[in-house]
Amino acid sequence: MNRRRVVDWFYGVKRWMYRGGRPGFPARVMNRLSALQYSAGVLSPRRAMTLEVLGRRSGRVVSVPVVVVHHDGGRYLVSMLGDDANWVRNVRAAGGRAVMRRGHAQPVHLLEVATEDRAPVLRRYVAVAPGARPHIPLGGDAPLTEFERIAAHYPVFRITPDDPSRPHGHAGGR
Repeated sequence: MNRRRVVDWFYGVKRWMYRGGRPGFPARVMNRLSALQYSAGVLSPRRAMTLEVLGRRSGRVVSVPVVVVHHDGGRYLVSMLGDDANWVRNVRAAGGRAVMRRGHAQPVHLLEVATEDRAPVLRRYVAVAPGARPHIPLGGDAPLTEFERIAAHYPVFRITPDDPSRPHGHAGGR
Protein backbone atom coordinates (compact mmCIF):
# COMPACT_ATOMS: atom_id res chain seq x y z
CA MET A 1 0.00 0.00 0.00
CA ASN A 2 1.47 3.38 -0.89
CA ARG A 3 1.84 6.20 1.62
CA ARG A 4 -1.05 8.30 0.23
CA ARG A 5 -3.48 5.40 0.55
CA VAL A 6 -2.38 4.76 4.13
CA VAL A 7 -2.87 8.43 5.00
CA ASP A 8 -6.30 8.49 3.30
CA TRP A 9 -7.32 5.35 5.22
CA PHE A 10 -6.12 6.84 8.53
CA TYR A 11 -7.97 10.12 7.86
CA GLY A 12 -11.13 8.14 7.06
CA VAL A 13 -10.87 6.27 10.37
CA LYS A 14 -10.28 9.53 12.22
CA ARG A 15 -13.34 11.17 10.60
CA TRP A 16 -15.40 8.04 11.43
CA MET A 17 -14.33 8.31 15.09
CA TYR A 18 -15.71 11.86 15.16
CA ARG A 19 -18.73 11.32 12.89
CA GLY A 20 -21.47 13.84 13.49
CA GLY A 21 -18.91 16.30 14.87
CA ARG A 22 -18.71 14.47 18.21
CA PRO A 23 -16.25 11.89 19.50
CA GLY A 24 -17.68 8.38 19.37
CA PHE A 25 -16.75 5.69 21.89
CA PRO A 26 -13.30 4.90 20.40
CA ALA A 27 -12.41 8.60 20.27
CA ARG A 28 -13.59 9.16 23.85
CA VAL A 29 -11.40 6.30 25.10
CA MET A 30 -8.39 7.58 23.15
CA ASN A 31 -9.02 11.14 24.37
CA ARG A 32 -9.10 10.00 28.00
CA LEU A 33 -5.82 8.15 27.61
CA SER A 34 -4.25 11.09 25.76
CA ALA A 35 -5.46 13.55 28.44
CA LEU A 36 -3.76 11.46 31.14
CA GLN A 37 -0.58 11.15 29.08
CA TYR A 38 -0.47 14.86 28.15
CA SER A 39 -1.22 15.97 31.73
CA ALA A 40 1.75 14.00 32.96
CA GLY A 41 3.92 15.26 30.10
CA VAL A 42 4.94 11.69 29.31
CA LEU A 43 5.90 10.46 25.83
CA SER A 44 4.15 13.31 24.07
CA PRO A 45 5.21 16.38 22.10
CA ARG A 46 5.78 19.52 24.16
CA ARG A 47 2.83 21.21 22.47
CA ALA A 48 0.46 18.45 23.71
CA MET A 49 -1.37 19.46 26.90
CA THR A 50 -4.62 18.81 28.69
CA LEU A 51 -7.29 21.50 28.88
CA GLU A 52 -9.45 21.37 32.01
CA VAL A 53 -12.66 23.37 32.09
CA LEU A 54 -15.85 23.19 34.13
CA GLY A 55 -18.68 21.41 32.34
CA ARG A 56 -21.44 23.88 31.61
CA ARG A 57 -24.15 21.40 32.67
CA SER A 58 -22.43 19.02 35.08
CA GLY A 59 -20.24 21.53 36.89
CA ARG A 60 -17.51 18.87 36.93
CA VAL A 61 -14.04 19.31 35.51
CA VAL A 62 -13.83 18.06 31.93
CA SER A 63 -10.35 17.16 30.64
CA VAL A 64 -9.56 17.29 26.92
CA PRO A 65 -6.27 16.60 25.13
CA VAL A 66 -5.26 19.61 23.02
CA VAL A 67 -2.42 20.87 20.86
CA VAL A 68 -1.06 24.29 21.76
CA VAL A 69 -0.08 26.37 18.74
CA HIS A 70 2.71 28.92 19.05
CA HIS A 71 2.32 31.83 16.64
CA ASP A 72 3.75 35.36 16.70
CA GLY A 73 4.74 35.09 20.35
CA GLY A 74 1.32 33.87 21.49
CA ARG A 75 -0.08 30.49 22.46
CA TYR A 76 -3.40 29.34 21.01
CA LEU A 77 -5.97 26.55 21.06
CA VAL A 78 -7.98 25.66 17.95
CA SER A 79 -11.16 23.60 17.76
CA MET A 80 -10.71 21.04 14.98
CA LEU A 81 -14.42 20.18 15.28
CA GLY A 82 -15.65 23.77 15.05
CA ASP A 83 -18.12 25.74 17.18
CA ASP A 84 -20.09 22.75 18.39
CA ALA A 85 -17.17 21.05 20.14
CA ASN A 86 -18.07 20.44 23.78
CA TRP A 87 -14.88 22.04 25.12
CA VAL A 88 -15.60 25.22 23.12
CA ARG A 89 -19.08 25.50 24.61
CA ASN A 90 -17.70 24.84 28.10
CA VAL A 91 -14.95 27.47 27.72
CA ARG A 92 -17.48 30.05 26.54
CA ALA A 93 -19.84 29.20 29.43
CA ALA A 94 -16.92 29.49 31.89
CA GLY A 95 -16.06 32.97 30.64
CA GLY A 96 -12.74 31.68 29.29
CA ARG A 97 -11.47 30.39 32.64
CA ALA A 98 -9.66 27.07 32.40
CA VAL A 99 -6.55 25.18 33.43
CA MET A 100 -3.80 23.96 31.12
CA ARG A 101 -1.93 20.96 32.48
CA ARG A 102 1.38 19.41 31.52
CA GLY A 103 3.20 18.24 34.61
CA HIS A 104 1.60 21.02 36.65
CA ALA A 105 -1.60 23.07 36.56
CA GLN A 106 -1.52 26.50 34.97
CA PRO A 107 -4.70 28.57 35.45
CA VAL A 108 -5.42 30.43 32.21
CA HIS A 109 -7.93 32.68 30.55
CA LEU A 110 -8.84 31.76 26.98
CA LEU A 111 -9.68 34.77 24.83
CA GLU A 112 -11.57 34.04 21.62
CA VAL A 113 -9.79 35.41 18.55
CA ALA A 114 -11.80 37.47 16.07
CA THR A 115 -12.64 35.60 12.87
CA GLU A 116 -10.57 37.95 10.72
CA ASP A 117 -7.45 37.21 12.81
CA ARG A 118 -7.69 33.39 12.85
CA ALA A 119 -6.23 32.40 9.46
CA PRO A 120 -2.49 32.42 10.31
CA VAL A 121 -3.11 30.47 13.54
CA LEU A 122 -5.28 27.94 11.68
CA ARG A 123 -2.58 27.41 9.08
CA ARG A 124 0.03 26.87 11.81
CA TYR A 125 -2.33 24.51 13.64
CA VAL A 126 -2.79 22.31 10.57
CA ALA A 127 1.00 22.23 10.17
CA VAL A 128 1.68 21.07 13.76
CA ALA A 129 -1.41 19.02 14.71
CA PRO A 130 -1.52 15.87 12.56
CA GLY A 131 -4.63 14.58 14.36
CA ALA A 132 -6.59 17.64 13.23
CA ARG A 133 -5.79 17.32 9.53
CA PRO A 134 -8.67 14.95 8.73
CA HIS A 135 -11.14 17.51 10.13
CA ILE A 136 -9.85 20.71 8.52
CA PRO A 137 -10.19 20.70 4.72
CA LEU A 138 -6.87 22.44 3.98
CA GLY A 139 -3.22 21.49 4.08
CA GLY A 140 -0.61 23.51 5.97
CA ASP A 141 0.75 24.74 2.64
CA ALA A 142 -2.60 26.20 1.47
CA PRO A 143 -2.62 29.97 0.84
CA LEU A 144 -3.64 32.17 3.75
CA THR A 145 -6.68 33.33 1.73
CA GLU A 146 -8.04 29.77 1.86
CA PHE A 147 -7.73 29.75 5.66
CA GLU A 148 -9.48 33.14 5.77
CA ARG A 149 -12.36 31.54 3.85
CA ILE A 150 -12.91 28.82 6.51
CA ALA A 151 -11.89 30.79 9.64
CA ALA A 152 -15.45 31.43 10.81
CA HIS A 153 -15.98 27.66 11.22
CA TYR A 154 -13.00 26.99 13.53
CA PRO A 155 -12.82 28.85 16.87
CA VAL A 156 -9.37 29.96 18.00
CA PHE A 157 -8.55 30.98 21.58
CA ARG A 158 -5.47 32.88 22.76
CA ILE A 159 -4.07 31.43 25.99
CA THR A 160 -3.29 34.11 28.55
CA PRO A 161 -2.27 33.79 32.22
CA ASP A 162 -5.25 33.83 34.55
CA ASP A 163 -6.07 37.10 36.28
CA PRO A 164 -6.23 36.22 40.01
CA SER A 165 -8.56 39.18 40.67
CA ARG A 166 -11.37 37.50 38.69
CA PRO A 167 -13.95 35.42 40.60
CA HIS A 168 -12.80 31.80 40.72
CA GLY A 169 -14.39 28.93 38.87
CA HIS A 170 -11.98 26.16 38.01
CA ALA A 171 -8.59 27.73 38.57
CA GLY A 172 -6.21 25.36 40.17
CA GLY A 173 -6.95 21.73 39.80
CA ARG A 174 -9.17 19.11 41.30
